[in-house]
Amino acid sequence: MHPLISVAELRERLDEVLVLDARWQLGRDDGREQYLAGHIPGAVFVDVENELSRHGEPSEGRHPLPADADLAAAALRWGIRRGVPVVVYDDHRMLAASRAWWALRRAGLADVRVLDGGWPAWQAAGGPVETGDVAADPGDISLGSPGADGTIDTDGAAEWPDRGLLLDVRAAERYRGESEPFDPVAGHIPGARNLPIARLLTDDGRFRPEADIAAAFDGVGAAAGSPVAAYCGSGITAAQLALAGALIGREVTVYPGSWSAWSNTSGRPVATGDE
Repeated sequence: MHPLISVAELRERLDEVLVLDARWQLGRDDGREQYLAGHIPGAVFVDVENELSRHGEPSEGRHPLPADADLAAAALRWGIRRGVPVVVYDDHRMLAASRAWWALRRAGLADVRVLDGGWPAWQAAGGPVETGDVAADPGDISLGSPGADGTIDTDGAAEWPDRGLLLDVRAAERYRGESEPFDPVAGHIPGARNLPIARLLTDDGRFRPEADIAAAFDGVGAAAGSPVAAYCGSGITAAQLALAGALIGREVTVYPGSWSAWSNTSGRPVATGDE
């Protein structure tokens, strides 16, 4: 199952799929209001902060994963049903949609895809728009309980450079410690290399060709078959690197706590600069 779906294909299959609207941006809390003002017909709103994340201690990061049971309950509220494909989109470079894709995939949902380009691409193509809320009929899907599968915690992130390649997908200035707008300490996890997620996306928020993505992975030493783990600020963008890896057949383990967890855990070392 290819992880992405184009606007053209979604328009053709709109009556066959369940669409989830995961509109969210860091520092904003109006995703639901934007959804109500206009969304893809039939789309059900997903609350990234409260359904795809939970509220934990600072040392767990800003967006800890929800408990398995809570995600399973949310999937039923969203109306996910056995045998019905799921498409997720957002309005900001597919970040939140990637988190939803990754969370559902690791819980065992095979047929879930991200709308390439998201809401901006839908609008640019003149796709139909619906306003107001959509109350889904209860779903019947039974998600698995992945626990820590496909993830590492803060201790695991500290050990990962001895096992494989740890990628920091934040902007270069945050990796180098020149800027830190969100967390208490600037810099990066020692031993991590920098692959800003922006290198994998076009200016209009779509994924670059798979050959370009593979070249970007190879360029930082993340060759095919190598163990790779990723982190970002709070675990959202790291999931997008996992999606990028899926596009080229490379598995990426995610550190959900990411820099927000590392920088809020006493005693963790910090590196700056390009090394």
